[in-house]
Amino acid sequence: MWVPGKVAELWLEEAGRIKCTACARYCRLSEGQVGLCGIRGAHGGKLYLYVYGRIIASHVDPIEKKPVTHFMPGTKIFSIATTGCNWLCQYCQNFDISQRRKVEGIAVTPEQVVEHAQRYGSHGIAYTYNEPTIFMEFARDVGVEARKRGLFNIFVTNGYWTPESVTMAGGFLDAATVDFKGNGERNFVRRYIGIPDVEPVFQTLLEMKDRTRIHIEITDLVVPEIGDDLNAARRLVRWVHDNLGPDTPIHFLRFHPDYKLMHLPWTPVETLEAHWKMAKEEGMNYVYIGNVPGHPYEHTYCPGCGYVVVKRLGFDIMGWRLNEDNRCPKCGHKIAIIGKPPKSVAKRRFIPVNWQLR
Repeated sequence: MWVPGKVAELWLEEAGRIKCTACARYCRLSEGQVGLCGIRGAHGGKLYLYVYGRIIASHVDPIEKKPVTHFMPGTKIFSIATTGCNWLCQYCQNFDISQRRKVEGIAVTPEQVVEHAQRYGSHGIAYTYNEPTIFMEFARDVGVEARKRGLFNIFVTNGYWTPESVTMAGGFLDAATVDFKGNGERNFVRRYIGIPDVEPVFQTLLEMKDRTRIHIEITDLVVPEIGDDLNAARRLVRWVHDNLGPDTPIHFLRFHPDYKLMHLPWTPVETLEAHWKMAKEEGMNYVYIGNVPGHPYEHTYCPGCGYVVVKRLGFDIMGWRLNEDNRCPKCGHKIAIIGKPPKSVAKRRFIPVNWQLR
């Protein structure tokens, strides 16, 4: 019998069942069963990744869209996704991809993915739109090939990993945006995501920091009325500060109505600003507001003197003021940004725009 995909690597046999070790759900599957993600299943005494080599979406994005602002700024990213997800987010803007429990997509090899990325002038590959950990073995094979050809790799991830996933990712992944939702508050994640708590995410972040060289950025989707508690956000920020360090970039993202939460409003900008100010009070050096183009808190400010060293408008870099070794030209403070934008971006003049608070 033909089985789609490829035999996975992140699994083991336990008490007569197949235990998947790709994510923190640790699905235990009997013959013929498929995990909650919809794309990893037991067949013939083995675990298969049914979407290996199946791409449901691809697009060329600016790296800032991930959002990643402190790693290879201004570069182009070839973004890919498969179907499936290990979370059940009721607000997911990619629900037609992530919540589709079907094996669909265009058949490609890892080499073809990288060739397409290069053809479109991309500097790296992002595994995004759905949770990449669930197709980790395919991402690994693409990522290894990408590195051979001089491209870097980024995950946009919920961080609901396992130690086994961290080990595999450490061999090819260069950066990761780890997405918290609703400030990571327990009642929110239980009701609107379908997980008990976010403790596995914290554990993943610690292991990524201690056992890999992966650059980490944090995002938090601030959902109005149900996931915008400032005290919960403060607890999250303090954890990031104390465990990952004050130079870890953190992005507070504006929610917009989607999927099963169409009845909620957009996040008020004032709520995002309160989160930004709180994070600065807690000692974070690089705090951003996302999904509010034209807001002053999109910029990178020097922690030493407050000077605007990188000016942004949405996903675009409008001006780059750092010197050759990424230091502030005013006070000499070393800015925690890895790499520089392409020359065409770095040479842009600071374009006048309206920077008034909304």
